Amino acid sequence: MKNILLAILSGLLLAISWPTYGFPLFLFFGFTPLLVAEYGVRKEKYSKLKVFGLAFIAFFIWNMITTWWIYNSSAFGMWFAEIVNTLMMTIVFWIYHIVAKKTNFTISTLFLACFWMSFEYLHLQWQISWPWLNLGNGFASFTSWIQWYEYTGTFGGTLWVWIVNIGVFKSVLLFLEHRDKTILYRAAIRNGLFILIPILISFVILKTYTEEGKDIEVVLLQPNINPYTEKYNTSDKRVGELLTTLTNSEITESTDFVIAPETVFADNNRLHQFSNSTAKKTAGNILKMYPNANFLSGISLIDVFNDPSRIRTQTNIYKENVFYDDYNSAFFVRPDGTDELYHKSKLVVGVENFPYQSILKPILGDVMIDLGGTVAKKTTQEDREVFFTKDSIGVGTMICYESIYGEFTTGYIKSKANFLSIITNDAWWGNTQGHRQHLSYAKLRAIETRRSIARSANTGISAIINQTGSVVTSLGYEKQGALKGTLKTNDKVTFYVKAGDYIARIAVFLAIFIFLFSVTRRKQKIAT
Repeated sequence: MKNILLAILSGLLLAISWPTYGFPLFLFFGFTPLLVAEYGVRKEKYSKLKVFGLAFIAFFIWNMITTWWIYNSSAFGMWFAEIVNTLMMTIVFWIYHIVAKKTNFTISTLFLACFWMSFEYLHLQWQISWPWLNLGNGFASFTSWIQWYEYTGTFGGTLWVWIVNIGVFKSVLLFLEHRDKTILYRAAIRNGLFILIPILISFVILKTYTEEGKDIEVVLLQPNINPYTEKYNTSDKRVGELLTTLTNSEITESTDFVIAPETVFADNNRLHQFSNSTAKKTAGNILKMYPNANFLSGISLIDVFNDPSRIRTQTNIYKENVFYDDYNSAFFVRPDGTDELYHKSKLVVGVENFPYQSILKPILGDVMIDLGGTVAKKTTQEDREVFFTKDSIGVGTMICYESIYGEFTTGYIKSKANFLSIITNDAWWGNTQGHRQHLSYAKLRAIETRRSIARSANTGISAIINQTGSVVTSLGYEKQGALKGTLKTNDKVTFYVKAGDYIARIAVFLAIFIFLFSVTRRKQKIAT
């Protein structure tokens, strides 16, 4: 019973650490009760089964409390996400238990930290991608603590969490063995320094950082269209009229960009007819009045064809000999009428892609794991698209889910983006932590890349975020309106942009090496 309570405590500590309601200090102790419980049963009969159960309890509590809001979009999607992610976390901890039984404390805990980061790295790469609870994201509401993410990315935060948890765990074991209070005093000082020193370094970086670059004025549109009752029953003509009204309420002669949210134009737009679409005409009409501005917006596009040779893995079948590619796109229109398109590359699991279709489709059929969005397989493009104005100002546009991927975002910077925009529709989750967490993760991208961010959200929260991850101005959830503000461009490249998730790649190598070492060591022992 004691060990079950420890597992529950771990789950609760991790949950109350999470943005945007939590305090991340608890992350530094969140895994410790579970580690103590695992150590307590390590030599017992059926220890593997017990550890699996304890870890599942802890991680299920963490997942449910922090991401229950998926239920507002889909009950099946929520249970799928919670159970699969819990199982994956549990398996990571369970394999640590196996390694810990064969190696010493230092090797096994090093393996745990590296293997956990390997798991997080996998979540950024594979088709069932759900990196929402990657530990480095946990500091998103306390950006003054993590200004050094420009060197490490979020994996620096994950490593930080594990270093302190392992230090606290070691101190607890020593105290339980020797019952000497001086162990606790020394541990408090040592682990306190491990927490405080990175925070102090971050404060120094924050106080000495100066935003440089050209000031640009942006107008962010927030139409507040309900995706369940209005969005797909509203014509593009009406949407265009609304966006024009919102734009005119804030736009000035100095405005450089007008930015509208994800898929705001969704009225059966054909890819090859975009130049004659209502969306393009809306942009053109606005730019006629304000020829110094550029228009950026989201749009749903469909490319229907009959040629079977054009079929790709992401192609949808409408009926016999009729196929279509479905795009979640951003379009950019300059004052001279020239335009460009970018098709979303990082897709929401189930909503926009069918993960491992050849394996899962025979089992699940055509069911889509709806986590919030338009349920259809989307077609992507490989390269990050940066839109440039006639004055060579580059904007990298992330569409919704793309903004939670750090290394992915660096592709825009490498393609010469001077600032970033996020166009999104978070209304699927309702007025919950879902949209607040999504906004807070955008702050991490600003710090990692030192790029200001202009975020246009259908129902909110639209915001301008500066290069240190601070929200300069915002428009609240479920408010219709336009948000005008100024941000600075930047052309400097951070170490993280150059190196990417190098900490994770090192962790993957070490985790594999330690695991093979532990297995080989066991075999040699049996052979002798």
